[in-house]
Amino acid sequence: MIRPPDQMTTGRLILRRPLLEDAATIYEEYASDPEVTRFLTWQPSPSPDHVAVFLADALKKWDQKTAFTWALTTRGEGRLIGMIDARLDAYMVNVGYVLGRRFWNQGLMTEALRALIAWTDNEPEVARVWAVCAVQNEASARVLEKAGMTREGILHRWMVFPNLGGKPLDCYCYARVKPLDTAL
Repeated sequence: MIRPPDQMTTGRLILRRPLLEDAATIYEEYASDPEVTRFLTWQPSPSPDHVAVFLADALKKWDQKTAFTWALTTRGEGRLIGMIDARLDAYMVNVGYVLGRRFWNQGLMTEALRALIAWTDNEPEVARVWAVCAVQNEASARVLEKAGMTREGILHRWMVFPNLGGKPLDCYCYARVKPLDTAL
């Protein structure tokens, strides 16, 4: 049974379970920003109430142990700046993330992703951590590479990004795969 931590701490961040009370901050910080949501699978949120519905669903999935979402907050002041999630599928964990624009190009998402990968390294049931990003999303590709994931190839016409025209686009597939255990 996979056991996600309620909180993970890095040098500059605290990753914690989100709260319904986070909705207004999330809306203001990044969820309503068309530039932030450009390469995401959802359009900018129209209101904090819309974000609250997402948070309620994320907390429900946590309780069902099918997906785990962490709010990214800065150490010290506790400012909520983004989110990262791990969606379970058998022996695999699929990762997604978002970060407020003011915090781009500071290595913060790489730091958060490394913490998530370190957690999965200690989970015997997890053999593969993977993520995809649109081939046009060079910044996300760099994050995945800096976090220690390997580009496995291109998944042609893999995912729809509604903010980029609504047609399936090619995506890079990145993964970190544990070696096979050869001990019998």
